Amino acid sequence: MGGGRGRSRTQRKHFKQNRENVWKRSKSDSRNGDTNNNNNDGDAWQPFATQNAAFEEYYKEQGIVEEHEWDAFIECLRKPLPSAFRINSSGQFCDDIRSQLENEFVKSLQAEFTGEDEADAIRPLPWYPDNLAWHSNFSRNQLRKNQTLERFHEFLKQANEIGNITRQEAVSMVPPLFLDVHPDHFVLDMCAAPGSKTFQLLEIIHQYNGAKTLPDGLVVANDVDVQRSNLLIHQTKRICTSNLIVTNHEAQNFPGCNLKKHRVCADDGDTKVTNIGQLLFDRVLCDVPCSGDGTLRKAPDMWRKWSSGLGNGVHALQVQIAMRGVALLKVGGKMVYSTCSMNPIEDEAVVAEILRRCGDSLELVDVSNELPQLVRRPGLRKWKVRDKGIWLNSYEDVPKHRKSGVLRSMFPVGNTAEISLDNGQANGSGGSSENGSNDNSACISELHAVQSSKLMKEEVSCFPLERCIRLVPHDQNSGAFFVAVFHKRSPFPVTLEKIDSHEDLCLANGETVEAISSEVGSENGDLKPAEAALEETTPPESAVENVPEEAALVDDGHQLSELESQKDTEELGNEIPHSGKAGSKRKLQIQGRWKGVDPVILFKDEAIIDRIKTFYGIKDSFNLHGQLVVRNADNSHVKRIYYISKSVKDVLELNFQAGQQLKIAAVGLKIFERQTSREGNASPCLFRISSEGLPLLLPHMTKQVLHASPLDFKHLLQYKSIKFGDFVDAEFGKMALQLVMGCCVVVLREAGQVPSDPFQVKPSAIAIGCWKGRSNIAVMVSAIDCQELLDRLMNRWGEDAPLEEKTNTEDSSMQENTETESLQGVEEVVEDINDAN
Repeated sequence: MGGGRGRSRTQRKHFKQNRENVWKRSKSDSRNGDTNNNNNDGDAWQPFATQNAAFEEYYKEQGIVEEHEWDAFIECLRKPLPSAFRINSSGQFCDDIRSQLENEFVKSLQAEFTGEDEADAIRPLPWYPDNLAWHSNFSRNQLRKNQTLERFHEFLKQANEIGNITRQEAVSMVPPLFLDVHPDHFVLDMCAAPGSKTFQLLEIIHQYNGAKTLPDGLVVANDVDVQRSNLLIHQTKRICTSNLIVTNHEAQNFPGCNLKKHRVCADDGDTKVTNIGQLLFDRVLCDVPCSGDGTLRKAPDMWRKWSSGLGNGVHALQVQIAMRGVALLKVGGKMVYSTCSMNPIEDEAVVAEILRRCGDSLELVDVSNELPQLVRRPGLRKWKVRDKGIWLNSYEDVPKHRKSGVLRSMFPVGNTAEISLDNGQANGSGGSSENGSNDNSACISELHAVQSSKLMKEEVSCFPLERCIRLVPHDQNSGAFFVAVFHKRSPFPVTLEKIDSHEDLCLANGETVEAISSEVGSENGDLKPAEAALEETTPPESAVENVPEEAALVDDGHQLSELESQKDTEELGNEIPHSGKAGSKRKLQIQGRWKGVDPVILFKDEAIIDRIKTFYGIKDSFNLHGQLVVRNADNSHVKRIYYISKSVKDVLELNFQAGQQLKIAAVGLKIFERQTSREGNASPCLFRISSEGLPLLLPHMTKQVLHASPLDFKHLLQYKSIKFGDFVDAEFGKMALQLVMGCCVVVLREAGQVPSDPFQVKPSAIAIGCWKGRSNIAVMVSAIDCQELLDRLMNRWGEDAPLEEKTNTEDSSMQENTETESLQGVEEVVEDINDAN
């Protein structure tokens, strides 16, 4: 993507490049697919062959499932994946949507069908808390025949588009649940795009903190690919949070912003003191790029693409990313490592290598008692490595010419030693003591003690890998997934063994990853060599030697096409010598010098801020000074103002002092937008309240707020613009006329409240942003949002829905509004919303 203004904006084209539904057969294909047609011209549509002999041989040998389960396992993999979705727990209509699912759809199906597939077509996921996640499984044929399913399908499409629900694979919802996130936690999502897990983390932070105050924690969502970060920004925008930072970095090189190493003076020459001295996290989600064979059910084209080299190729990168995550984790914190792969080379082998490197500083947590209704399998203790069609039991079996292409860490014993089955040390007792603690040092010592023993036929890891979680498809009709939970018990030991590291990832033939980066795609963008040494807190990493050409990476079940190598991760600015090692240099960024990324600047124009506070009557308890940021250094051309929480502000100040090491794609919550219409320029305040920022700001407003009756509120949603004299409640029309021209907020009046009462707006109040013109009130919300809100309210009101009265409201509202200037501002807002979608 080229440079220029507006690059951080999400573009429509980013949402048109979704994965093709390979299960769907088009009408033209159906006409050409007559089985009685003997014309073998090759034009007829042929379904994907859901079989691969190499795949079946590989996983049979690895013992992923018991032999008697194999047929059920393969049969399930060959079926399309059921849909799953989560209800947005932070939304105003969360309870209404859940009630509608439980009472209207599920009970209707159960009443209509008994013992048939339709009766179980919609059901909550039993292991997800509070019935907030649901499973739907029905065919298009069932959809056409059943009106309840058809209504549910339309409900699902509209709710997803608005943001009341999030479509997400069921097993993909599991990792955030094991992180045990609290509202005051600093959380890092290392490979975040497309953002469904990030959305979960934000929901958890806000859910337990309540609606009155902002959480003390934050979420940093990182992804290396700029275009996919736009999808991430769009996904998380629906939760309306000021506690989010979106960054673009290679996960294995994510900066720590350590002030002890780098302290850069501010623009005014002062060195300011920040509340934090290094960017460390209480929780880290490490959902790494992987081969993605756990997604075969929704991506059947992978059957023909699969090879054992896919997992071998990403193993080294996965270890690098996980080790960087551990380095950024606070002592006492938790990290979840997860993949959508069934391959033990990407799963247990990576976990074992992390435990080996970290020693007693890190333990693998037993989470068998958590989410008891989630059917899971224990991790494997033994596996083999397949390379170039040959099975390898240990690193000693690797041919000499392949030792640069097969790593020691791929094997169960890893870099420590090979042990014999005869010595009785491979039963796992060395990995855990009676009290359940993970004594990694004892395990490694035992391996060294028997290093001279006869090589065993099959290596068995001494680490307690059975504490890992394997989710297989036929257990709960889902995809496949792997999860491991780590707990950091202490800082890394100073005497940790030093292992030489390479700046470039090397292939067996001497090529570097840099040479083939344009051929290897992942959800995190392209693979790149490690260009800079990790922070001193980062544990040493072994030489990374193998990335086969056929490695095609996916994350969270989304395989990507080839991505062009991202050049905008290059750092600009002066090179400042690194204080850690003599002769080495680390590039530190001058404000706003990241290539192609708008700067993040604290907004300090006191005149504009005071004008906004006065116009909307914002209480002093809601602090705007020091907590607003913009992406444009010129205050006269600022279009959007973002609100940031105190925790985000602390991180930004740390980033400024550390030399702008973080490449920030998005930050905070858009709260104000400049009004550009002619009538808008006549308003005392040039900035209107954005739809995203309204829920946060509304409880603190004392001016430009109107309380409408249910009927008038309904009319505003229906007709979008109503003249003052046409409101059913004449008192409401008079109060609207008295407002200052400009942005205002219309709140749905509670039962028994009259417009003249002193208002006290609750955080849960239902409200819409409007524009008060010379003769009318116009809604500044998109048509689809208005329709969804209207449907939700009608469903909530039920029999108590407001009845239409004999007025001229409808006739006058449906006519062309003479106040075209006021509608111009509305059209601009709607256009901005549509561009973002």
